[in-house]
Amino acid sequence: MELFIVVFAALFSVINPLGTLPIFVGLTQEHSQKERSKISLFTSINVMVILVIFFFIGRYILHFFGISIESLRIAGGLIITTSGFALLTGSFSKHKGMEKQRVKDDAFRREAVALTPLAIPMLAGPGSISLLIGLYEQYDLFAQKIIVVSAVMAVCIATFLMLKCSNYIVIFLGASGINAISRIIGFIVIAIGIEYISSSVIAVLKLS
Repeated sequence: MELFIVVFAALFSVINPLGTLPIFVGLTQEHSQKERSKISLFTSINVMVILVIFFFIGRYILHFFGISIESLRIAGGLIITTSGFALLTGSFSKHKGMEKQRVKDDAFRREAVALTPLAIPMLAGPGSISLLIGLYEQYDLFAQKIIVVSAVMAVCIATFLMLKCSNYIVIFLGASGINAISRIIGFIVIAIGIEYISSSVIAVLKLS
């Protein structure tokens, strides 16, 4: 249970579905409630499939390119840290590649936004992918890997529920409320990223 909570909290903070709610509402404002629910479901399924696939095959991609797990964790820590700074400074949309009006207009023209930009790169971004690859290398037991996958599924379920209720959440919290919570989550994300970097640097120094 402790491993489940740790993975769930870390992955939820990195994915930050709360910060995606305003963008989701904007992309689906012309859809009916039934269509928004469908997009929420497909988005969550896409995120789960992407994260689980990278969790299991990510290490082989690393071996193919000759990248060590410590290098990945440092790179992932930098990505996670910059994501946290983006949340703290209120530039989350820019950090996720949604700042330019051309990109926004293209997203609006797409009938199905569940895969891109919602699943990739808004939710299943490089930060969450590198986090899961690191977890695969960290936990060797099969039971531990099952717990990690269960935590991924739980995060995706929570993401689905939040997206499905996005209109109500945005109305209830308001722009200032979402902004405040996103900044708190950003602080947690920065701490996660720094922890990844520091632990990897220590591991590299011990090996040298």
